[in-house]
Amino acid sequence: MPTTKPKTKKKTEAAVKAVPAEKAPSVVKHARRFRGTVVSNSMQKTIVVRVDDLKRHPKYNKSYRVSEKFHVHDEKGVAKPGDTVEFIECRPLSKTKRWRLVQSA
Repeated sequence: MPTTKPKTKKKTEAAVKAVPAEKAPSVVKHARRFRGTVVSNSMQKTIVVRVDDLKRHPKYNKSYRVSEKFHVHDEKGVAKPGDTVEFIECRPLSKTKRWRLVQSA
């Protein structure tokens, strides 16, 4: 049997070069974003945000409200209870905290 070399793709210069850390984007564009109401800010650098959603029952076609609470990292401590805030998904910061505050309205 004749032995043949497997075909390999040549690496382009763009694929070899890595993006420097200074030019890397700080916010991931495909991360999930939510908007909700601050329920509690009694922890240090952490707020609890409630996100309400309107769903429709598949059979009875009745609308009902579903809410979920998220622990959000608030570095500067600017959010107060009752504020509407926007937050984004990030790396795990603690056992329950996987969200970072983007803006407080």
